[in-house]
Amino acid sequence: MMNCVIIDDEPLAREGLASYVREVDFLNLSGTCENPLQLIKLLDEQAIDLIFLDIQMPKMNGIDFLKIFPKPPMVIITTAYPSYALEGFQLNVLDYLLKPITFDRFFKSANKARDYHRLLNNSTQPGLPKTETDEGYFFIKCGNKYEKIYFDEILYVEGMQNYVTIFTIKGKYMTLLNLKGLEQNLDSKLFIRVHKSYIVSTGKIDGIEGNEIFMGEHRIPISRNYRDQVIQQVVTNKLWDKIKFS
Repeated sequence: MMNCVIIDDEPLAREGLASYVREVDFLNLSGTCENPLQLIKLLDEQAIDLIFLDIQMPKMNGIDFLKIFPKPPMVIITTAYPSYALEGFQLNVLDYLLKPITFDRFFKSANKARDYHRLLNNSTQPGLPKTETDEGYFFIKCGNKYEKIYFDEILYVEGMQNYVTIFTIKGKYMTLLNLKGLEQNLDSKLFIRVHKSYIVSTGKIDGIEGNEIFMGEHRIPISRNYRDQVIQQVVTNKLWDKIKFS
């Protein structure tokens, strides 16, 4: 069960979303607010998992709230203005619902939130990463299917907001998961962060040139912040050069 809150200055919009929430058995409506300032007080009083957030509101709009509140619960934007979509996703919102919102579209968004909530909870369970690592594989959910991923088949992982795409020797798999959380579950001796959006398997690297990693037909960027660490961990200890043979 996920506790959710609806933030909208229009009474009819609040009631419409509330009626949708009551139809979904894994959602519990913890409250409704007319603006984000009321939400801040509510967050101090109880645990909230999901916010349905309008954009255009008096006193403070939804985008401004996300900018000043760096780590809110999961957020699904509800608005009549499509122009805010890009800025909303840059602030890591989970989904973007355009008014008028149909129940079908609402339900799909709620399911996305439930899947992401489960992944976050599973990644923080004590002892889980160790068990998965010892067994050599883990499962992820891709749509309606659960895929087994073997650690030794991973080439690299690309993070995209609330999603990651795992590239393996067999194919690529996209799932709702946080890149930082995934990094914490990977063996740091076998995988290395090379960019804010990429983690690679060190054993699968074919070469490094400039700010790029070569891995078969794949090219993965190395950011300046990670380059020295990558060279030290991947290259230095395995480097044969003139000094070693002199």
